[in-house]
Amino acid sequence: MAWQWYRFGAASLCLVTGIVFMILAVFGVNRFHKALNRMHAAAMGDTLGILFVFLGLILVRGISFDSLKLFLVILFFWMASPVSGHMVSRLEAMTDEELGELLVIRRSRRIKAKEGEDSPEDRGESQAER
Repeated sequence: MAWQWYRFGAASLCLVTGIVFMILAVFGVNRFHKALNRMHAAAMGDTLGILFVFLGLILVRGISFDSLKLFLVILFFWMASPVSGHMVSRLEAMTDEELGELLVIRRSRRIKAKEGEDSPEDRGESQAER
């Protein structure tokens, strides 16, 4: 009898943890401005949120064919989510021209320009040649 209460407590803890991860992912996707940051927040909601929710459902159901199906769904999501996220990030990196320009690079160019060194723009180099 006590074992059922422990299993129920562990299942509810997993369900609540998964729901919290998913809610945080929703706020992260809406809060961040860059597409790659949004994708990271969404990926955390996919992988960790679904893992904990389905793990809680497996604990509630016990060992059965339903648990096996839920485990297979977890494996499918863990294999498909990183691949789809990588493909979307490659598309973003290939289409966004400002993605490679970091604030650190801009500051180092200004410092070199102040010291008298020619910046790549002064030498007439294009972005592809750098």
